[in-house]
This record gives sequence, C-alpha cells and structure tokens, in this order.
Amino acid sequence: MKKFFETLKNCWKVEDLRQRLLITILFTAIYRFGSFIVLPGINPSMLEKLQSQTAGGLMSLLDMFSGGAFSNASIFALGIMPYISASIVMQLLAIAIPYFQKMQREGESGRKKINWYTRVLTIIILAFQAPAYLINLKAQAAGALATGISWPAFMIPAAIILAAGSMFILWLGERITDKGIGNGVSIIIMVGIIARLPQAFFQEVTSRFTAISSGGLVMFIIEIIILYLVVCAAILLVQGTRKIPVQYAKRVVGNKQYGGARQYIPLKLFAANVMPIIFAQALMFIPLTIVQFSTDSTSTVLQSLMDTKSLLYNVIYVTLIILFTYFYTAITLNPTQMAEDMKRNNGFIPGVKPGKDTAEYIETIMSRLTLPGSLFIAFIAVMPALAGLLNVQDSFGQFFGGTSLLILVGVVIDTIQQIESHLMMRHYDGLLNSGYTRTNNAV
Repeated sequence: MKKFFETLKNCWKVEDLRQRLLITILFTAIYRFGSFIVLPGINPSMLEKLQSQTAGGLMSLLDMFSGGAFSNASIFALGIMPYISASIVMQLLAIAIPYFQKMQREGESGRKKINWYTRVLTIIILAFQAPAYLINLKAQAAGALATGISWPAFMIPAAIILAAGSMFILWLGERITDKGIGNGVSIIIMVGIIARLPQAFFQEVTSRFTAISSGGLVMFIIEIIILYLVVCAAILLVQGTRKIPVQYAKRVVGNKQYGGARQYIPLKLFAANVMPIIFAQALMFIPLTIVQFSTDSTSTVLQSLMDTKSLLYNVIYVTLIILFTYFYTAITLNPTQMAEDMKRNNGFIPGVKPGKDTAEYIETIMSRLTLPGSLFIAFIAVMPALAGLLNVQDSFGQFFGGTSLLILVGVVIDTIQQIESHLMMRHYDGLLNSGYTRTNNAV
C-alpha cells in the first residue's frame, strides 16, 4: 500500500503524466455522465420492463458493455460496440481482400484510410442498430414515451441521437488515446464494465446474507477465493510468454563489428488476446436478431442460444473461441515471414537451420502454445456459467470470466505499463519494485 501511494505521488510530480491522467479522468467522467442522460421524450421511471430484460442472458452482456446505458434508454445506449464490430469486419477484410491488404502495408497513410472506412462502416451498423434498439424499447416500455408524442415521430430523431451518441463515445476514446494515458476505446469499455461492479457486488452480498439456502458468509468467502484465482489465471494468460533465443552472426564492416549478440523472440502464451472471445461473442448475439424478426420466438433452440447458462450455448461458444484462437493467431503471426526476416539479418535459432526449418520450428512452438492457450481462455470464458452452479447472481457472475474479466485485466496491465514508461523516463519507480511489468519475463 505504501508503494501504491508513493507511485501516485510520483505521478503527480510529473507534469505531462499528471495532465494525461486528469484528461483521462475528465473524458471518462463525461462518458459516465452521458450514460444517465435519457433519450428526449422517455420517462425513466417507466423502464422497469426494459431493465428486467437486461438482468440476465445475452441482454445483460449488452448492458454491461454499455455501462448500464442500454437499460437506462440513454443517449449512449449503443455504446462503443458498433465501432468494435466494424473494426472486426475491417480486420477480416484486410485478410480476404487484396485492396485492404495493400492498404495495411502503406504505413500511416494506409492506417488513416482504414480508420476512415471503419468509421463509415460504424455509421452503417448504427443505421441498423439504432432503429432495432428503439423497436425493442417500444416493445418493452411503450408507456415510457411522453404523452402527445407518436412513436414514428419519435424514432427518427431518437435514432439520430443514438448514432451521434455512439460516435461521440468514439471521439472521447480517441481523445483519451491522443491526449490522455492511451488506449482510449479500451478504457471506455473497461469503465463501463467496472461501473456495474459495485451494484453487482452489493446484490450478491445481499442475496447471500438474506436467503436461507444460499450458504451465507462461507459461500461468499468461497466465491471471493474463486474470483481471485480466476483473476490470477487471467493475468498469467495475458502476460505469459515463451522466449525463443536468436543468435546473430558477426559481421565486420571496415573497423566496426556488427551482430554477434543474442536476442529473443517473445511468443505470448495467448497471442490472440481477447479477440477470439469478442469474435465468438459477436456471433452468439445473432439469436437476438433472429428473435426480433422471427414469429416463433419461443423456439427451444433459440431460447437455449439466448441463455448464457445453457449447455448448447456454452458448447458452441467454446468451439467458436478455440477456432477463432487458431484463426487469429495464424493471421497475426507468420512463421515464414519471421524466418525470412531473421535470415535476412544474419540471425538464426541455435540448433535450427535457417529458412524452412526455422519457420517449422516457430510454427511448432506456436501450436504448442495456442492449444493450451485456447483451452485456457475458453475455460475462463465459461466461468460465469459455472459460477451460476454456485447460485451466484448473474450480474456478479459476469465478473468471474468471459470478455469482461479479460478486458479488465488486459487494460489495467497495459495502463500500468503506460504509467510506468512515463515514470521511468523521469527516473521514478513504477508500481512494481523492479520498474517493469511481468510481460518482460518468460513463463
């Protein structure tokens, strides 16, 4: 605790870091304030049915990622997820379409073009999601609309407000990236998730100490221990690396000697990070769309796919996570390219021939890391469903794993690294005694 307060004091001493932290706090506060501003014409006291709809299942995940704005019928109800969906689509297009592949290789100019296309696609997605949200709002809270306003007249301006609110959140995230501590979009998502934690914790404590059959204090302590272990496992998953030694041959040019040093290629235990879960979760939201347009919304299969605790949902969810883990790792890490770059710089792995043998060696190491990594993250992803077996409340059970926990762990670790980099440049100690995070260490 002393180290923590000492670090806060050091952060305040560094003027640039202090300004970045204050800007980050200001913009996240604006985001949280906006999540409570209800759409014009909506009576917030008449939203009980909408809030009960988002208490469990897939709807609760949507509400969690928006920081509760979805159930509040807020101007920020759609959150940042339309932009995330657009980003995923653009990544897939960059793999399948040569035009976008070429754009990726154009450096900064290509990145700006891709960002522009991503924003356009985000607006297109919002053009569908905003009316869909309002249609659901009408079904769940038709009486919430102010007297004298018709739904057709309300939906057009409300859809524009929802789309503008989502784009404004994106703007806030970009300002945090440019002027704040960095990773603005990730911090926006993290803040929305954390905002649900106090209420979920209070509800869980209340249920444990009021229900006779809930186990009381003993079961609550067991929950906290399990949650702590899962968090430790998530940290290991995010930070763990396997280092491959690379030896560079000596070269003499004139009177100077180059190379001869040994370096390491850090391969992460889970190179795909949280992307496989986001991909899989995006596909698992499809049943929600089907239900909205289906005349048979009581179908057993559809109901199972919308129940995050059902066996069918979790089997499909785990399968998709494992498949997307291999897919995303394959497109982000190219062993052949790594071997060629190594050979071009006179580098080699001790005991392995350069070229094809090196590529096969790296691919073997990646396969050995990807399989346990994918199983590990799949296990963490279904932890909320397993927590339900212990009668954990749905709102609190979401913090036992899944996308929420990995996002929290990943963003917190990355933010600590950002802060420590600023402190180390001014010769201050960071949050860790060693001055660097465990990402520099091999598992």
